[in-house]
Amino acid sequence: MAKKLLIVESPAKAKTIEKYLDGAFEVMSSYGHIRDLEKEGMGINIENNFSPSYIISADKTRVVNELKSKAKKSEEVWLATDEDREGEAISWHLCEVLGLDPKTTKRIVFHEITKNAIKKAIEAPRTVDMDLVDAQQARRVMDRLVGFEISPILWRKLSGTKALSAGRVQSVAVKLIVEREQEINQFVAESAFKADAVFSTLGHNGKTTTFKADGEKYKDEKSAHAFLEKCKGADFKVSDINVRPGKRTPSPPFTTSTLQQEASRKLGFSVSRTMRVAQDLYENGYITYMRTDSVNLSETALENAQKAIMQLHGEQYHQRRKFKTKNESAQEAHEAIRPTDMLVQQIDNKDGQKLYNLIWKRTIASQMADAQLEKTTATIDILSNGKKLDAQFVANGEVIKFDGFLKVYFEGKDDDANEDENSDILPPLTVGQSLPLIEITATQRFTKPSPRYTEASLVKKLEELGIGRPSTYAPTISTIQQRGYVERKDREGKERKYQILQLKADKIQTIQSVETVGVEKAKMFPTDLGMVVTDFLSQHFDKVMDYGFTAKIEDEFDQIANGKIVWNKVIKNFYEPFHQQVEDTMENAERVKGDRELGIDPQSGKPVIARLGRFGPMVQIGTSEDEEAPKFASLKPNQSITTITLQEALDLFKLPFDLEAYKGHVLTVGAGRFGPYVKWNDVFASIPKGEDPLQVDFKRAVEILEEKLKADAPIATYQGKPVTKGKGRFGPFLKWNDIYINVPVRYNFDALKQAEIEELISTKVEKEANRYIQNWEAEKISIQNGRWGPFIKFGKENVKLIDSESGKKIDANEAAALTLDEVKKIIEKALPDAFAPKKTSTKKAATAKKTATKKVSTKKTSARKK
Repeated sequence: MAKKLLIVESPAKAKTIEKYLDGAFEVMSSYGHIRDLEKEGMGINIENNFSPSYIISADKTRVVNELKSKAKKSEEVWLATDEDREGEAISWHLCEVLGLDPKTTKRIVFHEITKNAIKKAIEAPRTVDMDLVDAQQARRVMDRLVGFEISPILWRKLSGTKALSAGRVQSVAVKLIVEREQEINQFVAESAFKADAVFSTLGHNGKTTTFKADGEKYKDEKSAHAFLEKCKGADFKVSDINVRPGKRTPSPPFTTSTLQQEASRKLGFSVSRTMRVAQDLYENGYITYMRTDSVNLSETALENAQKAIMQLHGEQYHQRRKFKTKNESAQEAHEAIRPTDMLVQQIDNKDGQKLYNLIWKRTIASQMADAQLEKTTATIDILSNGKKLDAQFVANGEVIKFDGFLKVYFEGKDDDANEDENSDILPPLTVGQSLPLIEITATQRFTKPSPRYTEASLVKKLEELGIGRPSTYAPTISTIQQRGYVERKDREGKERKYQILQLKADKIQTIQSVETVGVEKAKMFPTDLGMVVTDFLSQHFDKVMDYGFTAKIEDEFDQIANGKIVWNKVIKNFYEPFHQQVEDTMENAERVKGDRELGIDPQSGKPVIARLGRFGPMVQIGTSEDEEAPKFASLKPNQSITTITLQEALDLFKLPFDLEAYKGHVLTVGAGRFGPYVKWNDVFASIPKGEDPLQVDFKRAVEILEEKLKADAPIATYQGKPVTKGKGRFGPFLKWNDIYINVPVRYNFDALKQAEIEELISTKVEKEANRYIQNWEAEKISIQNGRWGPFIKFGKENVKLIDSESGKKIDANEAAALTLDEVKKIIEKALPDAFAPKKTSTKKAATAKKTATKKVSTKKTSARKK
């Protein structure tokens, strides 16, 4: 008897669900979306009310054929894609392709992949929600319109290549990062002197102890010094003690956005990695659905959390809470991200354990009691010659009386978050008590600009402004980095001098000190390209780049999803003024070079210009109008055309430069793709990170070279050929006869023995010899031995070796007897049109032919005019 067919979008999800269905359904996966907009002609019929034209993706042909075949043989087809707009759209596309009626086809949804959730979903199926589908279509169509209409302008007006792109959300995200960078570049630090005092008294144990109290700020050194002068010989008395109870309340459970932020802060996960791991946890049944704006927990979840807390910590730690979602568009029927079973702390998923632990702690903490605190503030008066000064010192202390949810979890903070008050425990103090002074310091402190965005703080800002949706943040942040508009990187700090005025034993002294400032860890930096593109788009497409407008569009998508407005109307209202702007910009906007003149080269008298070149940011001396060709130099990785100075630009032309000869070959200092280096003969030795290549003299160059030669010196020989070792991206390795051999951790890499070296090399050589069963290099086709048996390697694709008639696997002996034509047939069956001529080539040829014909006719016309 035919089974019912249940289609999901993920193979992992299919595997987890199938084990709960007791054989009533066969579960198959669509492997995500099966259709997308055509690329030819944008895939949108603008004249026909923006009707989209979809095609089956080339890589989904086989999947669709399998689904069609299985659907025909099945008793009934059910759909179980994710419960969001994307999932709803996938279900609708499946209906369209498989010939199912979306009005009658059963569609089930669930927030977690557990037996109870699946059972309840099957008992209450619904149909495809076309309002959600329309909301997704509206987003897809609008994003395609923006990308396809603005990107060609960027190609023509900026780069001349098709490497640039624009996007409704991605361009606004880049704008945020660019504006923050411009703010930092324009920021001028101002200093002030912050006073602090250290006093002594008897502690809780009866022994003398010290504590710190905060004073006031003074605008300059003169004011701070005058204050310290008044404190000479002064008395210090406690004038007021304020003890008040306080409490801390736990954060709500995770939404998509808060999970992305916290995983970035606490685990160092990128947003895309967080979503990838969370997806895996969800599909394997460990957590609820990870795309949600809701902080709501179901009754079942609340009871489950209570049971876990009572079992682990006791009744006094439990406090039932219901959180209300601030986002009006969030659906309270949805749940926050939580474990499916809160009694489970350890899961069988090594990669996902860290993220699961974070989700578990946050969920459990949200149902725990407040932390009870006692906050103490002591005010200390300054009495100079019996007169009370206007200034005071204030000491703050905090004691945790009951840890509550803090026993499990506390929320992380962004760089720009205010620090907690001093939480030290104060010693016993009484009003009127005199305090012996140890010292007063007035430390010079500088104002700071707003910090650069991390992925976490960028997500937070996008959500605050209502730009995009949390489920889109991961692909958006990945895209702006892939396009070269933004870089996520570290930056070393710089040393800065500051002063400390110290009053001790009635003597004032000035102490000079040094601090490191500007250290950046995993921050989002705009590239020069990103800054130029953003300036251009902000100038010519101010509405698209406006934060409020972008948020308004998101609100309209929500209204479409709720059935309040028609999606085509939203697109029309946007497109007509937008397209007019596109045409005007293409016609009238000047080509952007991103040039910035820095000054005049003192040697040649020619202008020095920083600009974007074909291969990235660069500086040049002279222009193309000069008799001599301009000189060019690439910027260093930490330099920008917006901030580089004339001297820094001129320094770039000092590289490369030659030093003296060393052992018969000249030493050269230069800079390349991988940073500055010392070159000797054919050897390139990297100059250590942070070291200025212009300061490298002959002695230092020899040191760098010798370190490189020592590291690259052969450690042994094998079959008469040298063996060297090194450490690369994938760990320690040996190199012999142009073959790289990974060294497993069980070997002592720093003290490899000859026998171990021979063992490693011989094993690798043998493995390489056994790798190929057959190899047709010209065709880029080979049959190779794999872990699970022989397979075909075709370009970058791996194809299973299966007999086309019997459907059985082909073993190594049979594979060795296959002809090239037989192998090609197997490839064609797995990858249809694998050997078909590429359409792009034909199109290019046709375009070229058409262009050539056009040129000829133009010449004839010109001849007639003469």
